[in-house]
Amino acid sequence: MEELRVVCVGLGPIGKAIAKGLLEKKGVSIVGAVDIAPELVGKDLGEVLELGRKLGVTVRDDLDKLLDEVKADIAVIATKSYLPDVYPQIESCVKHCVNVISTCEELSYPYYRYPELSAKIDKLAKDYGVTVLGTGINPGYLMDALPIMLTGACTKVDSIRVIRMMDSKKRRIPYQKKIGTGLSPEEFKKMIEEKKITGHVGLTESIAMIAAALGWKLDEIKEFPPEPVIADREVQAYVTVKPGQVAGLKSVAHGIKDGKPVIVLEFISHALVEEEHDTIIIEGTPRIEEKKIGGVHGDIGTVAVVINMIPKVINAPPGLFTMKDLPIPSAVLEDMRIYLD
Repeated sequence: MEELRVVCVGLGPIGKAIAKGLLEKKGVSIVGAVDIAPELVGKDLGEVLELGRKLGVTVRDDLDKLLDEVKADIAVIATKSYLPDVYPQIESCVKHCVNVISTCEELSYPYYRYPELSAKIDKLAKDYGVTVLGTGINPGYLMDALPIMLTGACTKVDSIRVIRMMDSKKRRIPYQKKIGTGLSPEEFKKMIEEKKITGHVGLTESIAMIAAALGWKLDEIKEFPPEPVIADREVQAYVTVKPGQVAGLKSVAHGIKDGKPVIVLEFISHALVEEEHDTIIIEGTPRIEEKKIGGVHGDIGTVAVVINMIPKVINAPPGLFTMKDLPIPSAVLEDMRIYLD
């Protein structure tokens, strides 16, 4: 293999960051890029990424036509959060015999919400001899794959609690808008009801993945409506948030077994956070409490997990997989080709 050939599908903030990250790796070549934004279509990818040089890759708006014309080993899909929206892109890649990694949150563990669609993707991937994976920093790593790995040191697990505490001021503006920064409580409530604010997508998938890895049969997974975090002081985010306005949100989900929550995930992101951290608490034998002070930056972490999982996907057998099914993530530090079987 001269170079691993990648197609980038979706050139929003995360898609662009992934493309830039790929360009920094040896043994990788971006052979195609797709986006539907009119202001991007027809431009050279180097211009879109603001590299100050051209890459000779023109952004296209038709994935099927692109894949008819280029030979690719894997596609990175960074478009939407919900699996039914992303399925046509996955199907197109698979039918062109192209492996897939996607940041689609619902693809991280799709069996719980979409058992029939999951089976369809798995069969399609096996029929065409390729592998499909949904991943990112969260879901895909911090609140599911990492807790699962930590239970490997336990002889008994009674419960798992994961807390992700994020300072939203450090995140991109679309993200700050997504969590309701600067809204009044009434506006926040209305936007939640209209599903214009959804909170964190993927808590249900993370719980389902953890339960499957531990062999727990849950009574139910209960995801609570996002709650606003109200500012008690003025804080400067992408806008000035005044006391009484929404600084961000808290999303919580429970995996319930035998009538009690055994998996508790708390995603907290707002502009008032003073200490960022990612904390995993496993009640069991032994008890484990792991705290990453400062947390892991969501965008950087997502880019890293996606890129680092490319060799794992290329090496995997055909089918639909989740992060619990593949070898543990590890950094790709050298030429990507040396990590391939």
